[in-house]
Amino acid sequence: MHRGPPRDQGESRITYRLSLAISRILDIIHRMISGADGRFLTRNGMAARQLAALLLNHEADTRLPRLRDFAGDLKVGNGTVQAGLQLLEEAGAVETKARGHLGTFLVHADRAILWRLAGLGTLLAAMPLPYSHRYEGLATGLRAAFEQAGAPFAITFMRGASTRLGALLEGKADLVVLSRFAADRIAEEHPVELVADLGPGTYVGSHGLLLRRGTPLETEGLRVAVDSSSEDLRMLTARVFAGREDIEWVEASYMQLRGLFAQGRADATVWNLDEVSDHLGPDVEVLPLDEEITSELASRNSSAALIGRTGESSALDAVRAALDFGVVTDVQGEVLRGERVPLY
Repeated sequence: MHRGPPRDQGESRITYRLSLAISRILDIIHRMISGADGRFLTRNGMAARQLAALLLNHEADTRLPRLRDFAGDLKVGNGTVQAGLQLLEEAGAVETKARGHLGTFLVHADRAILWRLAGLGTLLAAMPLPYSHRYEGLATGLRAAFEQAGAPFAITFMRGASTRLGALLEGKADLVVLSRFAADRIAEEHPVELVADLGPGTYVGSHGLLLRRGTPLETEGLRVAVDSSSEDLRMLTARVFAGREDIEWVEASYMQLRGLFAQGRADATVWNLDEVSDHLGPDVEVLPLDEEITSELASRNSSAALIGRTGESSALDAVRAALDFGVVTDVQGEVLRGERVPLY
């Protein structure tokens, strides 16, 4: 009675199935990396992909480095670089033109194709929760700038700079949006680097002291709400109430403030004033912060910054080169003025 294939035939079938599985995996990798173009899996193709990342840093109508300079950067021969550039031209990623003794110039670059061939993938940016039009405008502006650059992009929202930093360091996010003040502080202690500073007024308008109406600021045992996950708010609150040992600290998020004040569980806080009066209602009065507290920090606190992991130079350089950050601020301004519907 036949009970199945002989041992050697069974092993042959297993080997065949294993080979088939490996072949399918390689085919998937092949298509992911090169868009089903096997030329980009060759030695010349690998050089072309590295060149794609480098060329993201070059603007149209600018002179390219010499072949031997590219070769030195990539640790390959001049011929390999030349073949790699030819592959990029054939793929429609770039168009170059030799201008005699002036060198070779980049006439045109399709950043979307360069981005894909460089293998940079979709960049994920972690932003603050979009509770204000300013943050909605910032998210809309970032998406518009990435779309214009042809770079795949996605946004996730996380409360607190420390939470977003954790996601960045763990590789769960590629970029983090926070204030320039927080970015500078974090860069002193962690392997991160500044990608862009979008300028004053792009992160918050201003901060103020919120006080439950009818409660004297000098009240003994004043209950002060603070979001300890926010580098900016924690620092500002500490400065405003410096020297007061009677303070009772209450941990709070933005969405909890209204309830805490209404229920009498918080008397004061320092917070971002963007739309805060509409959120908290008439029972909370807004007082300006002392100029000596804010003057040093006003610009850095209000400026939005993008940071990335140190060591991710190809991706970060590509972002710096490919993105027009003026688009981000222009679109944010349109959202703030009500001229554009937020879309992120």
